[in-house]
Amino acid sequence: MMNYPLLLRSILYRAYTVFPEQEIVSRDYSGMFRYTYRDMYGRVCRLANALADLGIRPGDRVGSFAWNHHRHLELYFAAPCSQRVLHTVNIRLFKEQLVYSINHAKDRALFVDEDLLPIIEQIAAQLPDVETYIIMTDKKTLPSTTLPNVHLYEELLAAAEPDYEFPEFDENTAAIVGYTSATTGDPKGVIYSHRGLYLHCLMMMTGQLSVDDRDITMPIVPMFHVNAWGRPFTDTWAGAKQVYPGARPTVADFCELFDREKVTYSVGVVTIWMGILQHLRANLGKYDFSHVRFLLSGGSALPASLTQAYEEEFGVTLYQGYGQTETTPVTFISVPKAGMVNLKGPERYRQRAKSGLLAPGLEMRLIDADGREVPHDGRAMGELLLKGPWIIDSYDRSAAKTEEAFLDGWFRTGDIATMDENGYLQIVDRTRDLIKSGGEWISSVDLENAIMGHPDVLEAAVIGISDIKWQERPLACVVLRPEARGKVTEADVKAYLADKVAKWWIPDEIVFVGEIPKTSVGKFSKKALRELHSAGQLA
Repeated sequence: MMNYPLLLRSILYRAYTVFPEQEIVSRDYSGMFRYTYRDMYGRVCRLANALADLGIRPGDRVGSFAWNHHRHLELYFAAPCSQRVLHTVNIRLFKEQLVYSINHAKDRALFVDEDLLPIIEQIAAQLPDVETYIIMTDKKTLPSTTLPNVHLYEELLAAAEPDYEFPEFDENTAAIVGYTSATTGDPKGVIYSHRGLYLHCLMMMTGQLSVDDRDITMPIVPMFHVNAWGRPFTDTWAGAKQVYPGARPTVADFCELFDREKVTYSVGVVTIWMGILQHLRANLGKYDFSHVRFLLSGGSALPASLTQAYEEEFGVTLYQGYGQTETTPVTFISVPKAGMVNLKGPERYRQRAKSGLLAPGLEMRLIDADGREVPHDGRAMGELLLKGPWIIDSYDRSAAKTEEAFLDGWFRTGDIATMDENGYLQIVDRTRDLIKSGGEWISSVDLENAIMGHPDVLEAAVIGISDIKWQERPLACVVLRPEARGKVTEADVKAYLADKVAKWWIPDEIVFVGEIPKTSVGKFSKKALRELHSAGQLA
């Protein structure tokens, strides 16, 4: 057979060749922007030429500091398909982490959305490797900025040659580099190869969550984090109509796009789905979600109560997925096996909220503290280890961090999990978030999900706090629905938990807060909660 390299250019080629008239919709600064895959291909060719005109050589890294929109999609293809490396910079990192990641990646150019310019202007003096800045906007003139050597994205494309022949090179070449969310220490660089992204896309195009050209997809998960879970590549390859929500979208914007564009498939983190659910409840009858085939949730554990609410109140199926920055990211998806399709009642939603079945092409292990395999009985807990063609083999330019993250060639996820006899993984907790009370383990994730099953609870996060007698005890931070604030008490929540978790799991203290701090990608920040508790600011 042909020695044919697995390159992202194959994805672009198919979309242009097979689905040239399919639409891409993007919420731009001045309104909705619409064009086709044929149009996108032409602009990608011009952008590849523009990168060469800027002096960006094959192998060089270019950063994007941007929201989800069509220009970002063009960068997703132009940079890697022309043998450059795209660094998707997380716009929600702290300034120190932004400086660290851009300098660590050694980005030579930085593509910046117009409304994000002030953030980059504040740190530009600390970015010695960045030689040029390209502003992405639909305005015809350059916005006022203090950045040096600035170009307007649309002017660069207009001036570039329209024809480009995409090169052939080794499939193991770096395509994208991303950085972890830095919940502890500096962000860690993760390189995604063409081969890894290609195979990850093929996996995502199989099974119950696959898409085709009849679908209308909207990635809510940000393009600046973990490749938007592979959607820009997978949806392009499938020829789906793509909808991008643009700069600073609100839950109202998402709901309007679902309704107006007839979105069939979307992906986002749990906190997004919680916010959209509340908006739908507050605006009953305003939005039509009948065309939604399914939604995929990730980033943190999916409460069974949330998937139940979506299905029973709005007829929408919400599935759970699991992955990490280091795994491209999808490794498990909780779709029902053939014998489980007709599950009814609470068991239906509990099953759907599990982390899921191992993705085709990967291998896994669950091991205890002594390195022994634990049984797949749904009870025994072990650290999850992974191996496969889209799992990293090292961190970028960090031998020390790499050594810590691997065991005999297996990637250590740092997540504690169980697996049941049907092959469904359930993430129990991060190793650092498990609570050991009186010699027994308490899963903060399971406890949070139980609390969020309370009809008056909007969000809940649980941390372990020191206890003289028990070593650690769980502290629950709870956000109530607006109409329940001042009415629901600590005793009410404890009474609700009485028949849902073991007695010794029930928190000694439940603190009602206005909001739970989030990480840069929308997860509950337990690090921030611990710091607030240590400072005496949780009361």
